[in-house]
Amino acid sequence: MVSSWAHSDSIRLFRHSAPYINAHRGKTFVLVCSGEAVECDNFANIIHDIALLNSLGVRLVLVHGARPQIDHRIALRGLEGRFHEGVRLTNKDTLESVKDAAGSVRSQVEALLTMGLANSPMHGAQIRVCSGNLVVARPIGVKDGIDHEHTGRVRRVDVAGLNDHLNDGSIVLLSPIGYSPTGEVFNLSHEEVAMETAIALNADKLIFFGEQKGLFDEKGQMLRNIDFYRLNTLMASPHVQHQQLLLEAIQASLTSGVERCHYVSYQEDGALLQELFSRDGSGTLISQRHYEQLRQARIDDVGGILKLIKPLEEQGVLVKRSRERLEAEIDYFTVIERDGTIVACAALYPYKEERCGEIACVATHPDYRGKNRGQRLMDALKALAQEQALDSIFVLTTVTAHWFIEYGFEDAPLSVLPQSKQQLYNFQRNSKVFVLPLKT
Repeated sequence: MVSSWAHSDSIRLFRHSAPYINAHRGKTFVLVCSGEAVECDNFANIIHDIALLNSLGVRLVLVHGARPQIDHRIALRGLEGRFHEGVRLTNKDTLESVKDAAGSVRSQVEALLTMGLANSPMHGAQIRVCSGNLVVARPIGVKDGIDHEHTGRVRRVDVAGLNDHLNDGSIVLLSPIGYSPTGEVFNLSHEEVAMETAIALNADKLIFFGEQKGLFDEKGQMLRNIDFYRLNTLMASPHVQHQQLLLEAIQASLTSGVERCHYVSYQEDGALLQELFSRDGSGTLISQRHYEQLRQARIDDVGGILKLIKPLEEQGVLVKRSRERLEAEIDYFTVIERDGTIVACAALYPYKEERCGEIACVATHPDYRGKNRGQRLMDALKALAQEQALDSIFVLTTVTAHWFIEYGFEDAPLSVLPQSKQQLYNFQRNSKVFVLPLKT
């Protein structure tokens, strides 16, 4: 018998996923599974999750790789694998191994997406999978005096053909192979195929399945959310050199207008669903940043913050802060700057002994509301609280309770606050207390 706790937890989880289900319906996602991902024991579960996305109305393009499968076939044929600057050189004999491996992987994926046993998650799915000559390629040619022969680059993708299949409800399956107008076959990088497809379709998300749980910084700390500029810094670090093709594809996609890229684990069951349908996610989200910069506040931001929060202070929404106080507390603030103007701010005051933190002074300029800037600030402060090993964050508010409730905060009694904060509580303001537990 399922316990009442487990039953309630499942219901809560399902209900909390509803906003994401609505948000993703009709959107276009490009999913990327390397050859290593295909060989992983968890790959069948990934296929089940992809089928679920399809049933929820997400337009899906699945790009697969085949590098280990190609290596295996080259070894069986007694051939030598040749590379130049990390790129496989594909002569006529090697091309046969490429076509064999790519065809085998494609057939494996199609078979898994067709499976419909009564005792499987795919029962009743009836998914259509479409592939074909949707990627037009060109040869790399001679580089540094070395002829790459049948190793190519993507010339273009057939956007009209892709959209025809997607509009019909089919999952489009793309292999790391392209075709030229002259009838030649070229071995392509699956990362480039995915990147060019996401850009051409103006995809809402580009999602890579990788070996690790997410992207990590130089200190081994997992990065939950990073922006374009943090990605550039990360790419310069030696510890991610083995992921350069993947990171370059993400970088180019963001530059060309794909708003969000994700890195999730192909070894962790349910990582894709957790990333897409929960607030915390499971991997790393890499997002664009055009004219705005989310960063820690500096002392020269004090004037901009004061100008931003003054109207809210006058309305009684925020507690008044003097310039002197703000200067003393500036290190607690995070801001969003747009073209040299502070358009949003928020602060995190940690209570280390009680392992909690207070979110305060959340403000967005009236001209820049409604674009998820408040949520970006909250996500940044939440990540900062987790880095500081805090177990929860809390907020005291008089008029913005619903916004915090929508973010996941829950109503709480005054007694949950740190003792020092309780002693400073202003009973005349009668602020309500809301708490958000943090997952470590």
